[in-house]
Amino acid sequence: MNTTVTSVRNIGLVAHVDAGKTTTTEQILYQTGKIRSIGRVDDGTAHTDWLSVERERGISVRSATTVCTWRDTIINVIDTPGHVDFASEVERSLSVLDGAVLILSAVEGVQAQTEVLWRALQAMNIPTVFFINKMDRIGAEPFQVVQEMKRILSPHAVPIQGLIINPTSGNYEQVHSVFDPVDLIKENLLLYDQVVEEATLHDDTLLAAYLEGQSLQKSEVKASLMKSVQACNVFPIVFGSALQGVGIAPLLDTLVEFLPSAQGNPEASLDGVVFKIERDKTMGKMAYVRLYDGTLKNRDSVVNSSQGIVEKVTQIRKMNAQSHEDVGILKAGDIAAISGFTSARIGDVLGKAASVRKPYPLAVPLLTVQVFPEIPAQFPEVVAAFRELVQEDPSLDMNYYNEEQEIHIKVMGTIALEVLKSILATRFSLVVHFDRPTVIYKETPKKAGYGFVAYTMPKPCWAILRFLIEPRERGSGLVYTSQVRTEDLLQSYQNEVQRRVPDVLAQGLFGWEVTDLKITLVEGQHHVWHTHPLDFVVATPMGIMDGLRNTGTQLLEPILSFSLAVPQEYGGRILSDLVMMRAVFDPPKVMRERLYVKGEIPFATSMDYNVQLGALTGGRGSLTTQFLTYRNCPESFEVHRPRRGVDPLDTAKFILHARKAL
Repeated sequence: MNTTVTSVRNIGLVAHVDAGKTTTTEQILYQTGKIRSIGRVDDGTAHTDWLSVERERGISVRSATTVCTWRDTIINVIDTPGHVDFASEVERSLSVLDGAVLILSAVEGVQAQTEVLWRALQAMNIPTVFFINKMDRIGAEPFQVVQEMKRILSPHAVPIQGLIINPTSGNYEQVHSVFDPVDLIKENLLLYDQVVEEATLHDDTLLAAYLEGQSLQKSEVKASLMKSVQACNVFPIVFGSALQGVGIAPLLDTLVEFLPSAQGNPEASLDGVVFKIERDKTMGKMAYVRLYDGTLKNRDSVVNSSQGIVEKVTQIRKMNAQSHEDVGILKAGDIAAISGFTSARIGDVLGKAASVRKPYPLAVPLLTVQVFPEIPAQFPEVVAAFRELVQEDPSLDMNYYNEEQEIHIKVMGTIALEVLKSILATRFSLVVHFDRPTVIYKETPKKAGYGFVAYTMPKPCWAILRFLIEPRERGSGLVYTSQVRTEDLLQSYQNEVQRRVPDVLAQGLFGWEVTDLKITLVEGQHHVWHTHPLDFVVATPMGIMDGLRNTGTQLLEPILSFSLAVPQEYGGRILSDLVMMRAVFDPPKVMRERLYVKGEIPFATSMDYNVQLGALTGGRGSLTTQFLTYRNCPESFEVHRPRRGVDPLDTAKFILHARKAL
């Protein structure tokens, strides 16, 4: 590595799909001298899209970590997928960033996924630079996009470059940064005084000098603006065309000058997090680690605080997509891939966990699907393959039912299924098929009620439990408490009950997960002679399911927030469709002969509507959605999911099955 490097930036590139993230990454690598030729996304030659499925489809599926150097600064760049089906990759990447580049198209402007990503960046307090890309495209309207950004995203988004139109080509061109020593052309719409206004708005000292009529030096304004950017009060806007390589150098300058350097003490005790898992053909499992404090070296023993285990570093790599450099050391503030952490999981904390940022939920899988091996005898191999894939993407959340010989996974959408099928074929040499995806419903108690079980026969056994089950507000999940004295029910037995509760709630009266409830153990008894700890493993499901039968359960369906844009002439048909799909929406708006609608819509009624919308509008309509919440299904609406295993409400059969007597 370059020994003159003085600082590190950990930067993520995020955007709505097709805004140009991967092309921008290619240009960054090329203009920093990291690669000798520029790959093309459409040609399947992009360096950060190295998986075969990415090159075949021309989309990013996994986040790619690469590293380059600009102005004596190491920049770790994480190129993230734009498609909503792979939002889990974005979610994991955001948690380790010091700054971000949010890319917008100069033609499409602020799109729905742009808003989703912006909310995440704001919630996680990540300093952000906006890059308005595709300035070379016909229909580029950068000034309108800037106004749209100020209205929808932040009024403190401020351009730091002047633009002028080339009279020959009619294209927009950058002329200079507002901080260049030359005077700005006053006819430019993007003026230096906008920057001064933003700087003084967040700097009382600078504001006082400005109001007193003092002449502000550009160096003063720039230094003040830098502080405001790093405090997430101001967000610089730069312009360019990644495809043409225009504006990349100014973007890199902005990243180095305005976004914060990675902080950390290499002499302090270890503090880091695993944010990504990959498989290497030679080294096996590779854990991508962001180190906040401390230093890691080859052969170091590391405490995995999340699992309470110690693992040994065998190799440390700086990654450049599919290639790498063995460096042997990782210092505070930096990112690298580490082999030797054979038990590591995404989210595992290494060391003291003082600086690890809580993830912002972007990915909520709303579809469940069953997997069928083409060759039934390969069922164990498919299970093993999915266990490996779940390590890399926990949102898949595989459920394996051995007795029924069934595999079920969760996904964000149908494109994710196509990608999984391709990965299984190319990486594992396994051919699988999927049944039709099913919307993931949930259940919640309709009212408060009690569940009781007295498991005292056939001997030897003795477990008596009474639960109070109460509904809670939407999105609150499960709360479990106990009011039972340890004299009546030993703590070890109570612990066994508590451990069993989440497993029981995985299948309610309709077969779906039960959520948003409080369960209180209000009575419990053991017997000095007859009780065995496993008695409470058997009794807990029977007691809780008895309670759910008494309370009844309300079916819940996933609701999405949506943003829809279509040519104005299709407005009547589109609004009618939305009503039929049980959407609730704000009054439509018309801008530039396009109709824009925002609102909320059930996932079940709208999951296939993107295809219909494309066919109806000839591809000129767009619908972007994001999970919002779960809400009550309409009255009399029921969707049953087949139960796996024996129903605890069939107590006789359940007891015999638990005792392996069936």
